[in-house]
Amino acid sequence: MATKFTGGCLCGRVRYECSADPLFMGNCHCRDCQKASGGAYEPDIGLPAAALKITGAVKYYDSKADSGNTLSRGFCPECGASLFGKSSAMPDLAMITAGSLDDPSLYKPTLDIFTASAQPWDHMNPALAKFPKMPPMGG
Repeated sequence: MATKFTGGCLCGRVRYECSADPLFMGNCHCRDCQKASGGAYEPDIGLPAAALKITGAVKYYDSKADSGNTLSRGFCPECGASLFGKSSAMPDLAMITAGSLDDPSLYKPTLDIFTASAQPWDHMNPALAKFPKMPPMGG
């Protein structure tokens, strides 16, 4: 049975739920994620977009990724909490930030991506797979 992921923003105006199995759980160390999260990386869970149910108004900020694709970051327009991500390259994929989960212990990362941009003070878990850029998706 799939895990039920629920969460929301700091002020509670945006909530989400998803009962689909995650496609991946990983830490992104790209400079954009560092700036957006205010930390060394952004912990993300990739889920099927069709399975993610969002309530409340979400504002998206679009930026151009290294690949040339558009990355849209969703956040609460009231409290500013970072909640979601989506890429023009993978429209069927939704990402949620692990810190926004009601139970963040559900986050179990298996990889670090964009490690070429990782900060020297960021001590990554050596047990996780490492990719200097974006790993090949699909199989």
